[in-house]
Amino acid sequence: MRKATQKVLILSLLGLVSVELAAQQKVKKDTIKNIDEVVVTALGIKRHDKSLGYVAETIKSEELLRTQNNNWSQALEGKVAGLKIQTAGAGPLGSSVIKLRGDISMNPDQNNALIVVDGIPLNNNTTGTGFSAYGAGSKADLPIDYGNGINTINPDDIESITVLKGATASALYGSRGAGGAIMITTKSGKSRKGKIQVTLNSYSSYDTVLKWPDYQYEYGQGTLQKDAKGNFYYSYGASADGVNTGSTSSAFGPKFAGQSYFQYDPGVEGQSLQRQLWRPYKDNIKGFWETGATFSNNIALEASNENTSFRSSLTYLKNEWMMPNTGFDRFTAAFSVDHKLSEKLKVGIKFNYSKTKSDNLPATGYSNQSISYFMIFQNPNVDLSWYRPIWKAGKDQVEQIHPFSSFIDNPYLIAYEMLNGVDKNFITGNVNLNYKITKNFEVMVRSGMELTNELRTQKRPWNSANYLQGMYREQYVKLMDMNNDVLFTYKTKFNDFDFSASAGGNIRYMEYVMNDYIAEGLLKPGVYTLPNGIANISKFARPNDKQVNSAYALATLGYQNKIFLDLTSRNDWSSTLPEQNRSYFYPSAATSFILSDIFRLTSDRFNFWKLRASWSRVGNDSDPYQLIKYYNNSDFQGSVESPSLYPNPNLRPNMITSIEAGMDFSILKNRLSYTLTAYQNNSKDQIVRIPTLWETGFSSKVINAGEVRNRGLEVTLNAFPVKNKNFSWAVNANWSMNRNKILSLPEEFNGEPYTMGSVGGVVYFNAYVGGSLGDMYGYGLMYSPDGQVIYNATDGLTAKPTQMKRIGNAYPEWRAGIQNEFRYKGFTVSFSFDGQYKGMAYSQSHHKMTEQGKLEHTLAGRENPNGMIIGTGVVQNPDGSFSPNTKPILLSAYYADYYRRANVETNTFDTSFIKLRDARISYSFPRSVTEQLKITDLTLALFGRNLWMWTKFPLFDPEAATLNDNQITPGVEIGQLPTARTVGIQLNVKF
Repeated sequence: MRKATQKVLILSLLGLVSVELAAQQKVKKDTIKNIDEVVVTALGIKRHDKSLGYVAETIKSEELLRTQNNNWSQALEGKVAGLKIQTAGAGPLGSSVIKLRGDISMNPDQNNALIVVDGIPLNNNTTGTGFSAYGAGSKADLPIDYGNGINTINPDDIESITVLKGATASALYGSRGAGGAIMITTKSGKSRKGKIQVTLNSYSSYDTVLKWPDYQYEYGQGTLQKDAKGNFYYSYGASADGVNTGSTSSAFGPKFAGQSYFQYDPGVEGQSLQRQLWRPYKDNIKGFWETGATFSNNIALEASNENTSFRSSLTYLKNEWMMPNTGFDRFTAAFSVDHKLSEKLKVGIKFNYSKTKSDNLPATGYSNQSISYFMIFQNPNVDLSWYRPIWKAGKDQVEQIHPFSSFIDNPYLIAYEMLNGVDKNFITGNVNLNYKITKNFEVMVRSGMELTNELRTQKRPWNSANYLQGMYREQYVKLMDMNNDVLFTYKTKFNDFDFSASAGGNIRYMEYVMNDYIAEGLLKPGVYTLPNGIANISKFARPNDKQVNSAYALATLGYQNKIFLDLTSRNDWSSTLPEQNRSYFYPSAATSFILSDIFRLTSDRFNFWKLRASWSRVGNDSDPYQLIKYYNNSDFQGSVESPSLYPNPNLRPNMITSIEAGMDFSILKNRLSYTLTAYQNNSKDQIVRIPTLWETGFSSKVINAGEVRNRGLEVTLNAFPVKNKNFSWAVNANWSMNRNKILSLPEEFNGEPYTMGSVGGVVYFNAYVGGSLGDMYGYGLMYSPDGQVIYNATDGLTAKPTQMKRIGNAYPEWRAGIQNEFRYKGFTVSFSFDGQYKGMAYSQSHHKMTEQGKLEHTLAGRENPNGMIIGTGVVQNPDGSFSPNTKPILLSAYYADYYRRANVETNTFDTSFIKLRDARISYSFPRSVTEQLKITDLTLALFGRNLWMWTKFPLFDPEAATLNDNQITPGVEIGQLPTARTVGIQLNVKF
C-alpha cells in the first residue's frame, strides 16, 4: 500500500484564486475540484469565498511586482471589473484614488474606496497647495503632486489585496466603507523549520514619453504680418524688414522655405546682426524631456516555527523623473512578528515606516511656473538651447533669459530654480491580541495608528512671471489617525449547521493640521529662508479633528456547507453630526447558494455553480466643523476672518442602500470559470453645499438633499485554454459598465442645475434631475435646423450661445481588461490589455495650442490667399432663413474663435482607448542551477508598462484628469504632464 503523505498544497488558479486543502502527495492532472478561496473581508476576518453573498476579488503580490511602478495601485488597472485607478498625471509620485462602481455622491470626497492595511483603515486624503489648476494671469501658484497615503505602501511588503466592491462587503467599516474597500494584507514570516529565508528583489526601469501631441513644424512664429511688399515676414524686434513680430506666442508666421530673417541671437541676447536662416527646431519641446530612471532594492528576512513567525524588510527606491531635476528618494522599513504566548493567547505586531524626500517635484496646471505652460507657448522656430544659460550675462539670480515674452518663464528656470521640495515621514502600525476564552469563544483587541509628518517647501526666484521679487514657502502637514477595535467571536457547529457570531466596537480619532508660512518677496535673491522675506505671512490652520465611535455585530449561518446567510449591523456616533442626529444605525444581509452541491450537479464537465445576493444600508457622515459658525485665521497675525459657509445644526447622515446579485460557476475541470454581478446603489440625503445670496454674508450653506442611483453589470472570465506538464496558457478577462442617474436635487434649485464643481471657469459639472454625475456643461457652437454651424454674417466668427449645454460625460460607457500568461518550463510570458469605450475630456492645452497654430490640424487653410479662411457653415438671414457663410476672416482669428477657451464643445474629445498596460517575460532558473549557487530561487525578468496605446484623444493621455488643489477631477485636462512608457529589468533571489 502506498504511504499516504499529507501535505498542504497551495494551488493557484489563473493567478487569482488560491486554495488550501489536504491532499495526497500525487494529484491526478486536471482534477482539482471544489476550489474555495480564503479571502480577507471587513475587519480583517478571513472567510471562505463560497460562503460570501457578494463579490470579493483577490490579487496576489506577484501581480503587483510583475511591472514595478512608483505607485503599486496602478498595477490593479484593468485587472478587476468595476475598479478604476484615477491619477492626475502630475508627476513621479502619482497620487491616486481608487473608485469602485462609479460615483455615489455629489461630494467628490465621498466617492473613493477605503484603503485598509492589516485591518486598519488608511487615511488617503490629499493635502493640496491651495491653488487651482488654472492660474494664468492670477499671480498665484499651482498644484503640486506631493503624493498621498496610498503610494507610500511598499509593494514588496504586500501579500495580497482583496477588493470588496459593494457597500454590503464593507458595511462593517461604516461611512468610510460606503464606496467599497481595498483590503491589503502585508507579508509575515512563512519559512519553515526555523530557517531564515532571505529574499532580494532588485529592479531598474527607464521611462520615456508615451505619446506627444501632433506639433506642426511647417510654419513659425507670427500673426500673418506682412511687410511693405505685401509678403508675410518675421522680425525679432523692429528691423529693416518691418515692425516686431517676435513677441507673439502664435505660430501663424511665414512658412519654413529657406528664407532668412532677423531673429533672436543668444550671443548678443537680442536681435541678430545679420539675417539668419528661417528654420524649425523639431526637438525644441521633446528635447527638454529626458529618459527617466528608477532603481529599487529590497531585502527581506523571514522565519517561523510553531510558536513564532517574523519578517523584516528594507527598501530603497531612487527615482529620476523624465523632467530634468525632478524625482524623489524613498526609504521603507517594515517589521512583522506573530507570537503564541500560550495555547490561548497570541500577539501580533506590524510596523511600517516610509520616508519620502525630494528636492524638486514638478508643478502641474496652466500657469507660468508649469512646464506644461512652456510646452504650449514654445514656438517652432525657437531653439531650446537658447534658454539653457537661464540667467542673462552678469545678472545671475536677478534677470532670466525669456526673450519672447515676459509671461513665459524659462523652462530651465522652472526645472532648476522653481523648486518644490518635500520631506515626508509616514508611519502605520498595529498591535493585536487574540485570546481564546473557550474552545468556541475568543476575543480580539487591536490598536492601529497612522502618522504623517510632512514638510513642504516652494521656492520661486526673482524675475519669474508671477513673483518679480521671488517667494519662499514652508508648509507643515501633520496627521494622526487612530483606530481601536475589540471583537468577540463565537463559533459552533450543530447538526448540519455552522454558526459564527461576532460583536465589538471601534473608536476612531483623527487629528489633522496644516500650518503655512510664506515669505513674499526676497530681500536677497537666491536666499530661500523665511527671515529673508520682504513680507511674511503665517497661516495657522484651525484643527480638523474628528471622532467616530462605533458598535457592530455580525452573524454567519451555514447549512451543510451549501447555503449561507450573513447578517451585519453597525451603529455609529459621529462628532461631525449634531447631537440629535449623531447616532445612526445600518444593517446588511447576504446569502449564497451552492447550487452545484444542492442539486448534485458536479461532474468532470460541470464543477461549481453559486448564486448570491445581498442588501445593505450604510450611513455616511460629513466633514468636521459644519454645524456651527467657526472663524478662520486670516493672513494677518492675531486676527480672524468670518467663514463663508453658513452652518447647519440639523444635518442628517447620508444613507446609501445597495442591492447586489450574481452567480459564479466553473466548468471543464475548473479550467473555465465565470462570474456575473448586477448591482444598484441609491444614495439619499446627500450632504451638499449650495450657493446663497451674498447679502446673507455667506457664499454657501450645507444641507441634506438629493438622491443618486448607480446601476451596473460586471463580468469576469478566467480560463486555461491549454494546460499540461510543460506548457500552460491562462486568460483572465473582465468587463464592467455603470449607469448613474440623479433622481432628485435640493428644492432650492427649482429645476435649475446644481453645480457640483467647475474647472478653469469653463467646464461645469452640473447636476440635473435625470442627468448623471460626471455630466460636463459649457458653451459650444450653435447649429441650424439641418445641423450646420452658424456664423455671424458681420465678422465671420461663430455665433455665440447665451446658454451652456451638456457636452458629454467624463465617465466611459464601459471598461474592459484582458490578461494572458504563458508558461513553458522555466519561462513565463504575460501581457495585459485594457481600455474603455466613450467618455469625454476637455483639453485646455488643445485650446491654447490650436489658438496659437501649434498643432497639425491648424495647417488647414494655410495656403489660402492672404491667409484668409471662410468657416464652413451658414449665417442666419433677417427673415430667419439660413444661407451659406461667405465671410472670409484671418486664419489666426478663425482658430482663436472656433477653438476659444470657452468653447468647451470644440475642445472636448472622446477618451476611448486601448492600452498595452503591461508585459513581462521571466525565466526561473532550474534547481540544478540554484542548488549549485546555494540558493532556493533565482528569477530574471524583463518588463514594460504602458508600452503601446491606441486613442483618438489628441493630447498626452486619454485617462486625463486635473489636480485642482487637492481634488483629482476626471474629464478635464489642464496642464497635463506626459505619461511615461516604462521598460525595466528585475532580479529576484531567495536563499
